[in-house]
This record gives sequence, structure tokens and C-alpha cells, in this order.
Amino acid sequence: MRRSAYRNITDPCRLHTLRSLEKRNMTDTDQTIRRILKEHGRLSKDPASLGPEADLYEAGMTSHASVNVMLALENEFNIEFPDHMLKPSVFESIAAISAAVGELQSASA
Repeated sequence: MRRSAYRNITDPCRLHTLRSLEKRNMTDTDQTIRRILKEHGRLSKDPASLGPEADLYEAGMTSHASVNVMLALENEFNIEFPDHMLKPSVFESIAAISAAVGELQSASA
């Protein structure tokens, strides 16, 4: 079952802003996330071959690897994941990670 990366966002204006940011930055952000996943995700599949909604845990990422991915994302994007975002669903897919990064970047802007 595919779940939207934006399922927890209820404010329509914020949702629109995040989707606009995602479209504008999707290529660079997506490539960076895929590179980080390749370096730190311990996936059994090449991240370049995964769709944006593919389940990263099913692709072999462990909870330990997700922590390494989170730390690499924080370093790369100069963001910090708050406690309420430290849950598996935030790191379950490239789309979910991209949405979280976009939300954190827009909050710090």
C-alpha cells in the first residue's frame, strides 16, 4: 500500500507550499537523498532504481542505517530533525524524506 509523504500535513497552504518547493527542488534534493541513501542506507538495491514511494525498509534499510541517513541529511542540508520527526515513517521512502527535508528547510527560511 502506498502512503502519501504528506499524509500528516493538514494545513492546505502549508501542503501547497511543500508541494511547490518539492517540484522546484525535486531534482537536486532527490539526487542528494539518493546519494546519501547509497552511502549510508545499507540498501540491498541501488537507490537510483527505486521509485519515490518505494519502501526503504523493504529495500533493506535497518533502523540503525536510518539513523546514519538522518545524520547525513542533517549535515548535507544544514537542518535538524526535531524529536517529533524521529519515527520510521519519516524515513520510509525517498518521497517521505524529501517532504521532511522540504518542511524543515521552509521552517528555517
